[in-house]
Amino acid sequence: MTKTWSIGRRGLLAAGGAGLAAPGLLVRPASAQAAWPAQPVRMVVPFAAGGPTDVPARLLAEEMSKVLPNRVVVENRTGSGVVIGTDVVAKGPQDGSMLLYSTVAHAVTRAMFPTLPFDPIADFTPCALVGQVPVILLVNNDFPARTLAEFIAVLRANPGKYDYASSGNGGAVHLATELFLHAAGGLKVNHIPYRGSSAALPDVLSGRVPMIFDIAASALPYARSGQLRALGISTKTRSPLAPTIPTMIEQGVAGYEAYTWHMVFARSGTPAPVIQAVNRAVNAAVNVPAVKDRLLGFAMQVVSDSTPDSAAAYLRSEIGVWEPLVRAAGIRAS
Repeated sequence: MTKTWSIGRRGLLAAGGAGLAAPGLLVRPASAQAAWPAQPVRMVVPFAAGGPTDVPARLLAEEMSKVLPNRVVVENRTGSGVVIGTDVVAKGPQDGSMLLYSTVAHAVTRAMFPTLPFDPIADFTPCALVGQVPVILLVNNDFPARTLAEFIAVLRANPGKYDYASSGNGGAVHLATELFLHAAGGLKVNHIPYRGSSAALPDVLSGRVPMIFDIAASALPYARSGQLRALGISTKTRSPLAPTIPTMIEQGVAGYEAYTWHMVFARSGTPAPVIQAVNRAVNAAVNVPAVKDRLLGFAMQVVSDSTPDSAAAYLRSEIGVWEPLVRAAGIRAS
């Protein structure tokens, strides 16, 4: 699966078009028929407060509030994975007063749940792709492999012998691992789900579970300190965050890329000028140096020039990758 991102120069917010505008100008819909909602904008995050999805959402909301006509307020609505929070937006107003801030989880709900109260494509319009966060393969230092090739050879010679940890059933870490096992030739490893990486990593450190594909933000401290051995990263080319960690692709796992990503959505039917205004506000926010630095702290590769069309194309490509994998692997919501 091919994915690209670009980190451009800091941009100033466009006002009414694709050009640049002076600082302090409000971003308003370009059409008088698409009046901006009078009330504050609720940005629903279907994840718990304080987590690796919620914090970036709050960073963006703060900056977006400076340039949109109304304040953007984050609202955490959790439950049934991301279903409850996502459904709130799917049934919400079609005027831009309610947005959804979600992740790769949006691309797999249709495959993981037998029934859903919404359609992840038909009921939503992507406004902007915010960024991508790769995963890193970590193994306990006693594991008998020092390279990815040796790792694959050990697993291939011992089908079903080893376990891998994940941060939860159907989450980005679980998906990335299953994609790798498939791409590396159908390796057989047992899945041990935990309630988050913070619960899983102590068992990987102790060797009780010998391996985990973890999101880069939580994996890098262990790799840099040498507490765990990093065997590969899921990016297309080496990441500036971890230039010494080789990619899976360069080590022979052709085409392997995997990310959790962050995207802002509106309900389908929201007027196009409002979608464009939200898009410009998101792009402006991620191009603020302090915000970009904070997002980098979450190991996010920021997309600084997303458009609604490019975000929609990216979502379709991700659904095309993950839905068949989820169904083939028999992954179901727990």
